Amino acid sequence: MPKSYWGEIKDPVHGYIYVTEQEKHAIDSFPVQRQRRLRQLAGSEYVYPGANHTRFEHAIGVMYLAGRVVENRNVSQYLNEDECEAAKMAGLLHDVGHGPFSHVFEHLLDKELNKTHEDMTQWIIRKSELADILKENGYNSEEIGKLAVGKLHKPKKTFLDQIISSAVDVDKLDFIVRDTYHTGAEYGFIDIFRLIHALDVVDENLAVDLGALSALESLIIARIESFKSIYFHRVGRAAQIMLAIAMEKANEELGLTQFKTPEEYMAMDDYTVWTMLKNCGKSNGIIRNLERRKMLKCAYERTFYEKDTMISNIFGREKHREQLQADIAEKAGINVEEVIIDVPTVPSVPYHHSVLMEPMEIPAFYRTQDGEKIPQRLSETSKIFETLKGFINILRVYTQEEYRKRVEDAAAGILGKTPTTARISY
Repeated sequence: MPKSYWGEIKDPVHGYIYVTEQEKHAIDSFPVQRQRRLRQLAGSEYVYPGANHTRFEHAIGVMYLAGRVVENRNVSQYLNEDECEAAKMAGLLHDVGHGPFSHVFEHLLDKELNKTHEDMTQWIIRKSELADILKENGYNSEEIGKLAVGKLHKPKKTFLDQIISSAVDVDKLDFIVRDTYHTGAEYGFIDIFRLIHALDVVDENLAVDLGALSALESLIIARIESFKSIYFHRVGRAAQIMLAIAMEKANEELGLTQFKTPEEYMAMDDYTVWTMLKNCGKSNGIIRNLERRKMLKCAYERTFYEKDTMISNIFGREKHREQLQADIAEKAGINVEEVIIDVPTVPSVPYHHSVLMEPMEIPAFYRTQDGEKIPQRLSETSKIFETLKGFINILRVYTQEEYRKRVEDAAAGILGKTPTTARISY
């Protein structure tokens, strides 16, 4: 179906974003407009007052960047017009399945329903008003739902999924510049359009031309710095942990995971659930503390750059963390509920940026003089990437302010003293 121009949206990060009539119909739907009431970085506003941007503007940005990728002739030569439009629509809808406070709600989805926000995204695209809107505007809702979470798996077109979900996808390219813009924690310039221009298809996969190596290295550095200064900031994480505990305590009474329809699920957003938690006896104390910025305090922090059995157990196994919490609490002489161990991989507050800190390879290639594309391992080409791609994980122990010193001493006795470098605030 030919797409007709509607108008433009002014975005603070990307400038003017041009929108078709068909895209506007999806933008004006309830599932997309609901994202105005889901903050992108729930908890970070306690650190960075400007971090109040929402999933809505991120969704518009991802749609725009998907459009820029499919305009790249290296990519567009393998796509027809419908596939190009589908990539943009999938970008717009890729986050409609998020719950209140974004990733913080995911611990309940996972624990109670064994679901992720990607599962909810596909469900909402297929079963809400979006299905009819997509059909009326010439899209296949089943295909858009799969593509939105990178699971369309179209034969010979693996790269189509990778536009939305891969090591260098439009989701990451948007949130890294958007989140650093709104927090002010901008560590270096990231030329995302140079990276988009350098994308190509090699053996059906999306890969980066090593002619753009400097831009790719800047992105890698910015992601790691953002992990430390934004996504895993100790105060932002304290707020997220408090919200997660509040929702878990109140879930039985409030029925946060008892929804049966997409509409019941989407009735929950940051505003409605905050009010529900505030009015619930089991969680209102935590919300009152958040309203006064009376936060959990980080009593111990340590960064690990290597993997050994003890560390792997702490980061990967809940029973080991529970035992460690019990040991620290006993040594500190307080109840075990007052000790919380936080690592990026803890299921109770899933941290989906933690993959950034694990060993990874980004598909790359170089082009010979006669135009042949030769696949290349990035770690063999970039010393920066080789150094930064190693394992890194952060362990923190939180408690109430009055127990801070006791927990600090107990944790240091069990886990070893915190190195001076780890005490530096970031």
